[in-house]
Amino acid sequence: MTIADRIGDHQARCLPYLLTLRMLARDDAETRFPWLARVEVTRATGAILAEAEAAGREVWAVTGGPGTVIFLGVRLRRLAVAADDAIAAAGAGDFTRLRRHLRRFEALTSAIWEVQDAPRPGSRPAEGPLD
Repeated sequence: MTIADRIGDHQARCLPYLLTLRMLARDDAETRFPWLARVEVTRATGAILAEAEAAGREVWAVTGGPGTVIFLGVRLRRLAVAADDAIAAAGAGDFTRLRRHLRRFEALTSAIWEVQDAPRPGSRPAEGPLD
């Protein structure tokens, strides 16, 4: 299994959690239950953060450079702050702020996967019917 496959596995495990966050961002039905929204946001963002961190460790193991650690560390900290902001907004029952923070969280998550999916120097591009 290649590093790209392992990162793809981490990314795939995030999809159900991203879908949960998207549903929370679109649905006002949870406004009567901010505690439930807070639980769901906490669970989903925590799982996504864990997968992103695990993927980052795998990328670091391959590249081994300190620049990689710093770059991914900054990205992961931004993602963690966005998660904390979303959790706080959900707990406060502020679904307008929650939607904004969840959109930011999703954008930062996408950015992390884009960076980790980028071709490495000296690596061959993937080939296949879907590429």
